[in-house]
Amino acid sequence: MEKIILKTTVRENLRKSASKHLRKEGMIPGVIYKEGKKGVNVQIDDKDLWHALHTEAGENAIITVDISGVKKNPQRTVIVKELQLHPVNDSFVHVDFYEISMKEKLKVKVPIAVKGESAGVKEDEGVLAQIVWEVEVECLPTDIPEHIDVNVEELRIGDAIHVKDIAAPEGVTILNDPEEVMITVNPPQAEEEETEEVPVEGEEEPEVIKKGKKEEEGEGAPEEETPTEGEG
Repeated sequence: MEKIILKTTVRENLRKSASKHLRKEGMIPGVIYKEGKKGVNVQIDDKDLWHALHTEAGENAIITVDISGVKKNPQRTVIVKELQLHPVNDSFVHVDFYEISMKEKLKVKVPIAVKGESAGVKEDEGVLAQIVWEVEVECLPTDIPEHIDVNVEELRIGDAIHVKDIAAPEGVTILNDPEEVMITVNPPQAEEEETEEVPVEGEEEPEVIKKGKKEEEGEGAPEEETPTEGEG
């Protein structure tokens, strides 16, 4: 596993205006925390953070943060717990690091990698549908897989792969519901043929048409006069 070291600096000013100013300067606000301990507010160069998260391990990368400005425990082992992105340009907005122990198991989400081409797709023109794209696993930090491979070559139309069908790597426990459907092969989508509607004898026409006919039939007909009292 590639060792990643990320240099950070303690962030003193926690106001929103200060965070906006940091981002304009290419720095990202963040926090490092662990249950039962007070969090440390930090700032990170956005380019360094980008490189740290674009290794083969992705967002599950084990990172050593070097915190400038703290005297006690300046180097800590962390993973990214939450990463906030800008809704328009996907730039970093804020990052939460969670401090971990290399000897304690943790829960993370791992992507599913589909391998091979389904027989139902290749031979029967079926449609492969992937329903679950990642699974939650529990393992030691050193055992976190980059992804979990799922072979679909033997799937025919109507077949499905459930969570219980996946062979997890050694030391890794998948926490999803075992009966959850992950991948299935559906029948090919039938093309809808355009057919001209033929009215059935005796079948009433739509209300709008009926209304129009009544108006046509009534055109030019004298209105019935209401008798005036005393006439006759």
